[in-house]
Amino acid sequence: MKIKVESEKIIKAVKKLNGVEIVLENAEDAKEAINLVLRKADLAEKNRFSSLKEVLVTSIQEYKTSAVDYRMVFLLEFVFDQNTTMEERVSLIKNIQDFFQKS
Repeated sequence: MKIKVESEKIIKAVKKLNGVEIVLENAEDAKEAINLVLRKADLAEKNRFSSLKEVLVTSIQEYKTSAVDYRMVFLLEFVFDQNTTMEERVSLIKNIQDFFQKS
């Protein structure tokens, strides 16, 4: 399962949780930031996170009106254990998505 998160939302979440204003230049930076957020944020019960094997991060640029008016967006792909139910997957991803919407 995948979700899109704007770079500004990730930056705000890291600042809120860690007190550090970061710069996201690429997917590797975003992956480090996402890991910081997931470690600090109380997004779900700890046992739910145990079913999350990895978060893959890809960077994309979305153009609003022209080639010079764009925003950096990161595509987060959640990789779960095979035994994780669809309801558990959706619940965890929804919690993460809601957190970034509020940041």
